[in-house]
Amino acid sequence: MIVRKKSRDYIILDDRRIEVAWFGPSPREAPTIVFLHEGLGCVSMWRDFPEKLSAATGCGAFVYSRLGYGGSDPCRLPRSIRFMFHEGLVVLPRLLEAAGIGESIIIGHSDGGSIAIIYAGGGVASGLRGLITEAAHVFCGRVTLDSIRKAMQAYVNGDLREKLEKYHGRNVGCAFWGWNDTWLHPDFVYWNIERYLPQITVPTLFIQGQEDEYGTPLQADAIYQQAGGESELLMLPNCGHAPHIQQEMPTLEAMTRFILDVV
Repeated sequence: MIVRKKSRDYIILDDRRIEVAWFGPSPREAPTIVFLHEGLGCVSMWRDFPEKLSAATGCGAFVYSRLGYGGSDPCRLPRSIRFMFHEGLVVLPRLLEAAGIGESIIIGHSDGGSIAIIYAGGGVASGLRGLITEAAHVFCGRVTLDSIRKAMQAYVNGDLREKLEKYHGRNVGCAFWGWNDTWLHPDFVYWNIERYLPQITVPTLFIQGQEDEYGTPLQADAIYQQAGGESELLMLPNCGHAPHIQQEMPTLEAMTRFILDVV
């Protein structure tokens, strides 16, 4: 088996550059774990977790930054409040095809988890072996909106912009306001993707921290109860919105076991 070292590159879709990174075997040699980042995330904010999971499972890992994030090209603002549907039903299938990825396991964190649910349950998934989400949302809740408003204050009056700029560079304003303004749009309170859950037919693992500041256990319960196929819910104590960082080992072990069962 040929093992790739980390490779940072770009894929072009509609004349726009999308930042991508590869770890481990190529799609020709093994299934690929595809990572979808959170609402303020990007390739580099996954840190070394994709590389560790690739090594533990023998699968390849493919990480990308959505337009407006990290090293990808900027996107137009304001984002549509339906942007997650577009990402899951249009962008992700095209990106996987362009990357030559056949069999895959999708891992989505927060907004990335919601996009992953739409992809898995939207009738467009091809070669999908399993779905993992961390801190995903399927409806717009008050706790989420309250925390996003706090993040706005930290960005405008605190040091959040400076922290994010290390990862997003010139995209920092695009990344933050594209996320913040979408969730705080008056019509976004009606956003709901629960209808996609029963259409998911692959095995699923849903992970959430018990102290998640952006979502209550109601989100996790709704996902677990409504998902089609075999599903598993892991609630992690002493953990907030980023299980792969705040509870790395339990998260890595749970994901490794799950992936080895489905590949």
